Amino acid sequence: MNSKALYSLTYGLYIVSSKKDGKINGQIANTAIQICSEPQVIAVTINRNNLTHEYITASNVFTVSILAKDTPLNFIGGFGFKSGRDVDKFAGVNFKTGQTGAPVVTDNSLAYLEAEVISRTDVHTHTIFAGKLIDADVIREGEPLTYAYYQQVKRGTTPKSAPSYQEKKEEKPKMDKYQCSVCGYIYDPEKGDPDGGIKPGTRFEDLPDDWTCPVCGASKDQFKPI
Repeated sequence: MNSKALYSLTYGLYIVSSKKDGKINGQIANTAIQICSEPQVIAVTINRNNLTHEYITASNVFTVSILAKDTPLNFIGGFGFKSGRDVDKFAGVNFKTGQTGAPVVTDNSLAYLEAEVISRTDVHTHTIFAGKLIDADVIREGEPLTYAYYQQVKRGTTPKSAPSYQEKKEEKPKMDKYQCSVCGYIYDPEKGDPDGGIKPGTRFEDLPDDWTCPVCGASKDQFKPI
């Protein structure tokens, strides 16, 4: 079986959020789909180990914020490579409270969906939550961020908790690339770090001492040459 065939499936990139006991949390997800149009039902797939899974299970509500193509990498990393058990992911982030009481991230979002869970299906490491649409709106016009664009241009790496995670064997990169030992982000001098003000062509050795990983915030000394 050639698992590379799965790479041809198309995905978006979203922030799925929920609430529990007056607390809120959200995470990056790449599996959010419309199930049917009458009634309007959507579904998200969440890893059972994630805090957002715990919140959705407890409250039976969730929101989906559809990210724009120009979303900064560090914004994605804040929701994708950090745990709500350790940090407040919503600190400094613009959001509103939806009709269900769950948070709706408005920063870098084109639109949002809000749903009440009507069924759940356990699938090995993940749960598929299907929800009846309660509210939805367009925040601004723009092009949605796709998972393929995120991987190829934003230089992201797939968390092992993502449904689409695949172990990949790649050819050994050039020695002038460095990899974050915390989240796996690869700094490529040819691309630089545009979101962080680092121009393409900047060697890793020439990065400012206070430069940090644009995904997880790790310091330069957490990077190793590859």
